[in-house]
Amino acid sequence: MSHSLGIVIESLVAVLLILTIAYCMLLNKRLKRLKADEQSLKATIGELITVTEIAERAIGGLKHTVRDVNENLGSQISAATALAEQLKAQLAESDAVVRRLSKIAVAARPLTETDPDAPRVSAARANAAAAQAFAERRRPDGIAA
Repeated sequence: MSHSLGIVIESLVAVLLILTIAYCMLLNKRLKRLKADEQSLKATIGELITVTEIAERAIGGLKHTVRDVNENLGSQISAATALAEQLKAQLAESDAVVRRLSKIAVAARPLTETDPDAPRVSAARANAAAAQAFAERRRPDGIAA
């Protein structure tokens, strides 16, 4: 019996060794897959770092561009505001000129016979009224508008 007990123990040890070898082979495959994944992960991390650096440089360039555009836009808005004020003043002045011209035209218009209620104005008075309207057009610098 001692002989059969030795064979049983030896057989049991052999089976355990076979199971250990099989498990070691399985672990080896998993470790190889893990190492392959580690290499691809390192490559991915390297690419990610490169792309991040490029993005940071691009963001810096965009910030610089935005700053330049903001400065240019601010100066253009200031110039446009000044031009708008200048145009507003010129429009007001032109409106005054048109009003004076209409006074001149009314004063210089001969009376027609179709308007019997209109007062009769002599040519001398019409010329005096036109000259008065022209004198009102004088600018502060002494030149007539």
